[in-house]
Amino acid sequence: MTGVATTRAELAAARAGLSAPVVLVPTMGALHSGHRSLLQQASEIAGTSGSVVVTIFVNPRQFGPNEDLDRYPRTLDDDLALCAEEGVALVFAPAVREIYPADPLVTVDPGPAGQVLEGEFRPGFFGGVLTVVLKLFALTRPDVAVFGQKDAQQLALVRQMSADFNLGVEVIPVPTFRDPDGLAASSRNRYLSGAERAVALTLPTALQAGLAEAKEGPLAVLAAARALLDPAPLVLDYLALVDAQTFAPAGAAFTGTALLLVAARVGSTRLIDNVIVGFGDSVERGN
Repeated sequence: MTGVATTRAELAAARAGLSAPVVLVPTMGALHSGHRSLLQQASEIAGTSGSVVVTIFVNPRQFGPNEDLDRYPRTLDDDLALCAEEGVALVFAPAVREIYPADPLVTVDPGPAGQVLEGEFRPGFFGGVLTVVLKLFALTRPDVAVFGQKDAQQLALVRQMSADFNLGVEVIPVPTFRDPDGLAASSRNRYLSGAERAVALTLPTALQAGLAEAKEGPLAVLAAARALLDPAPLVLDYLALVDAQTFAPAGAAFTGTALLLVAARVGSTRLIDNVIVGFGDSVERGN
């Protein structure tokens, strides 16, 4: 049976009874098939003796003034049912005042890798993400946390924060879960009309076209992806090929593991996606 805590005191009491390893899945709720894949990976890591903890919290500090905080879907009853189906031991679903009793005077600086791409188009976003993740790590005290590869820049920054601050939390990526048509699963997909979803499919199609050109080098990868995105009826925020570690641009002579990332607006819905691309001796590709 899945336990539910809504206050820090309830969480502390429930956390004391959890068996190790404790595996955390941080979410903003509105759980879907992609989240289910995270829960299943977390369950495998926890094994028969460990515990999976899910946090459900729509973090106001990672939404800009013109973003969809009020519109963001909140489906707690359905979320709890999905967690129960997947054998989650504990769900922490706090109100904002439980996480932020007052505005924090000290927050996390995401550093240079957090100022580009999503950090450029959503100022303050990664500071808000890392601050709440640090708080959730402190409150739930996990041994392991799992994050989806779809949010590749977030994943890299959380990993770096855990290492730089000696948090003792192993951050494990889970491959992007895609719907049968290829669109990366996202809570925001529910905003898309049928026609808009058809346009949104340009994103994964363009990424796969770029990936197919990996043997021809970075410039060919970008060109192949852009050839499909430029004529599409969407608003492109960025298409970028970057070093998977530093998020610096991967130039013509780049070798190693890169990320091909895209962010675009389809109608009023903003979507992101990415694939891993290996150049030279690197063979890690896909997702």
